This record gives sequence, C-alpha cells and structure tokens, in this order.
Amino acid sequence: QVQLVESGGGLVQAGGSLSLSCEASGNIYMIVAMGWYRQAPGKQRELVADINSGGATNYADSVKGRFTISRGNDKNTVYLQMYSLKPEDTAVYYCNCRGYAGSTAPPSLFDSWGQGTQVTVSS
Repeated sequence: QVQLVESGGGLVQAGGSLSLSCEASGNIYMIVAMGWYRQAPGKQRELVADINSGGATNYADSVKGRFTISRGNDKNTVYLQMYSLKPEDTAVYYCNCRGYAGSTAPPSLFDSWGQGTQVTVSS
C-alpha cells in the first residue's frame, strides 16, 4: 500500500504565492507519474499538473506560466510552486501517485491519492 502525505496550502491574497509538497511512501517498486489535481466546490476534480518518471511535465492551460511542478531528488516527492494566484485557483488540491508496488514479482499497479489540502485565494 502506498501512502501520500501532503503539506502546504493555506490562505493567500490574489497575486501571492504558495507551495505544496507531497511525499509517497510504502512498498513502492516504481513511480510512473505524480501530479496534482484540484476540486472547487460544485465542480469536478481536474488535473493541475503532473510529471512522469522521465521528468516530462503537463499543465492545465489555466495554470501554465504560473505554476511549476517538480520532483525531489528521491523521486518520491513532488512539489507544486504556485505564483500569481487568482481567486479561481481556490480549491482542495489533491496529490496523485501512480506506479507499481510490491517486493515480489510481479509488482502490482497502484493509483493513490492524498487527503487533500485547501488552497484559498482571496480577492
């Protein structure tokens, strides 16, 4: 079982910055990708940004140029740096991690989610 622990988030004024971090732990064999999703009240969960094992990144159009996703040196941690925040960025942000787990062959596929962290941007 793979667990994700998120930190960061909080309340910030429009134009401000926040950072999120997420660490994956457990019997991880290989991480394929890690990313951040968000869900605003009354809306569906949407992809914010993700990064795969090769370092390739993908961003939602709404955050391109303002958010940066990166991985830690241990490759089990993912960060989201958020700049020029807007009120419409207000949401619960969820970390996601996909890969393979297990210490015996064959490893099993996993798709884990963090508990979510609130980001609130005031106007």
